Amino acid sequence: MSNVQSVKAVAKYIRMSPHKVRRVLDQIRGRSYQEALMILEFLPYSAGGPVWQIVHSAAANAKNNYNLDKKKLIIDTVYADEGPKLKRIRPRAQGRAYKILKPTCHITIVVKEAN
Repeated sequence: MSNVQSVKAVAKYIRMSPHKVRRVLDQIRGRSYQEALMILEFLPYSAGGPVWQIVHSAAANAKNNYNLDKKKLIIDTVYADEGPKLKRIRPRAQGRAYKILKPTCHITIVVKEAN
């Protein structure tokens, strides 16, 4: 296990609910790098965009920093953690104020070279 190099890319404060991002991440977990990009290209979810960028970034990190071959990369670990919530106020009847929570998330993708 020690000779297998894993490379990480993290995107922080993405203005999306982690719950919605996880739905996309589940689709690419364990797939090859190229397969993951193709899947993300055609998913009907808006979370596909940021996830595509991070997968791309992780592969670029692997190539530039560790000299790994992009074609041999597989997606090892993917997860979306909760970020801070942006708090907003919606005015309601009779002077009340309702809270609006706009969630953010941190997406982490780890790729490694397939044996």
